[in-house]
Parts: sequence; structure tokens; C-alpha cells
Amino acid sequence: MFTAILMAAATLAAPMETAVEIPGGLAPLKATQLSPAAKPAAAVVILPGSGPTDRNGDNPLGVRAASYRLLAEGLAAEGVASLRMDKRGMFASGPAAADPNAVTVTVLAADANAWASDLKQRTGLPCAWLLGHSEGGLVALIAATNDNPDVCGLILLATAGRPLGAVIREQLQANPANAPLLPQALPAINELEAGRKVDTTGMHPALLPLFGPAVQGFLIESFRQDPAALMAKIDKPILVLQGETDLQVAVADARALKAAQPKATLVLLAQVNHVLKVAPSDRGPNFATYADPSLPLAPGVVEAIAEFVKP
Repeated sequence: MFTAILMAAATLAAPMETAVEIPGGLAPLKATQLSPAAKPAAAVVILPGSGPTDRNGDNPLGVRAASYRLLAEGLAAEGVASLRMDKRGMFASGPAAADPNAVTVTVLAADANAWASDLKQRTGLPCAWLLGHSEGGLVALIAATNDNPDVCGLILLATAGRPLGAVIREQLQANPANAPLLPQALPAINELEAGRKVDTTGMHPALLPLFGPAVQGFLIESFRQDPAALMAKIDKPILVLQGETDLQVAVADARALKAAQPKATLVLLAQVNHVLKVAPSDRGPNFATYADPSLPLAPGVVEAIAEFVKP
């Protein structure tokens, strides 16, 4: 009997997972809400990174780290509710956009504000936090400039402190294997930064997923955004959380965001990479963690967020 009582108590204490949706125009936008059994102390909207990244933090290009699912589970254990969504035009939210490539960061920012207002209402809390990972951090910054009262503030995880063009240029140059691609890639970035589309005729096939005609409008809109300039405009609490072995976004980016908004809180985590797992700086072992959902999130990630958002 005692064992049965313990099992019943554990079941009652388990977090509650709910499928939720909001209007999305052509079709609903869909998400998963995970809440602690008791009334949550805070609520967080998790905004995914670039490309076909789903609500769990995975994508079909080889990322299976499940970082957002693990983050949601960790936050629930800390008494924080979360909502993680499929972006407009992708996965379960796919029907909401006729052309997913036409869904720009400004469109995603409007969706982020709508999700924050929805989560605030669902939890009965005064507001919800926007937590953006990688490109999701840029989306959060754009959303916060609209001064939505339903947004408490921002958590920026592995978020670039420079325009996207500069980041892509640096990432391409950092890998020696990309040397043959640079004579085509760098001029393409320059043109897109200037707001001009690029003729991809004769472009190396390895560059077409990045610079293909279908995504150039999205890139031009994204390249216009300056994260540091956006950061300086926001008068809400902001946590900048950055791993020191992140091979995609540098510690210098986190410091640039902090410099742009001195009131922000900066937390650096040693041996933490872009998918929020413990990893060395060596490229092979670091990128191996991207495909391993069995690895837990690095110590300190959930704790830093929970401490920041809870009253």
C-alpha cells in the first residue's frame, strides 16, 4: 500500500503536457505546453533556432539533441511553465504559411508576441518570458521592441550580437574545408547585405541550401537586423546566456549584447556548446553532441534561467 501511495503521489506531481494552438491565418499555429503540477512561478515561450528546427530543438539536417524538450522538462522541475512551438510554415504549423520561405524574422516575432499573450492567459500569470535560442534570440529581440506588456523580458541563449551576414561570413571562414567555397560565398553575402538578390547560376551545389533563390528574401530581411541596436532599445529584464565552447556563436557576441544594454545580465558557462550540452572545443566531439538526445543539458543552463525568471 505504501508503494502504491508513493506511486500515486509521483503521478500527481508529474508535469502536465498539453497540445495548444493559436490562430495562424491560413491554419493554426501549434505548440506543446509543459507545466508543473502546481501553479507555475513563471512561464517561458521557447523560440527555435534557424532553419527547419522543430519544437523539440531537432531538425532533419542531423540535429537530434532534443535541447528544447530537455529545457522544458528541466524548467518544469523548477516550477516554470514553458511553451515550445513549431514555427509558422514548418512541421505541425506548416499549413499556416503558403510558402515557409516567405516567413521572415519579423513575421516570427509577431507570432512570438501572440504566443506570449496566449501563455500568459493560460497560466494566469502577469506576463510570459521570451526565450530565444540562436536565431530565436533575434526573433525575441525584434518582438520585444514592440513593447508587448504581456512579455516579462528576454532570455537570449547562444544569440549572435552581430548582424547575421557577419556571423555566416565568420562561420564559413572558420572551417578550412570551406576555402574552395569562399570566392562565391563571400560576394553573395555582400550582395544580400546590400539588399540585392544573387544569381545562383553556376554556384557550387554545397552553397545552394544557404543561398538558394527561395531563401534570399528571408536572408535579406534577416541581414538588415542588428541585434546590438535592437538590444539597446529594450527596457525589460534580459538574461544573456552563452556557452564558452559554442562553435556557432562566440562569447564575443554575448559580450556585445551586454555592452549594448548594460542592464542585461550576462552568464557564461564553461564547456557548454551551441545545443546546450557539455562539450569540448574540438569540432568532432563538439558536433557529435548534436545527434545525441540521451545527453542531458549541461549543468547550470536550466538553473540560470529558472533563477532569473522566478520572482
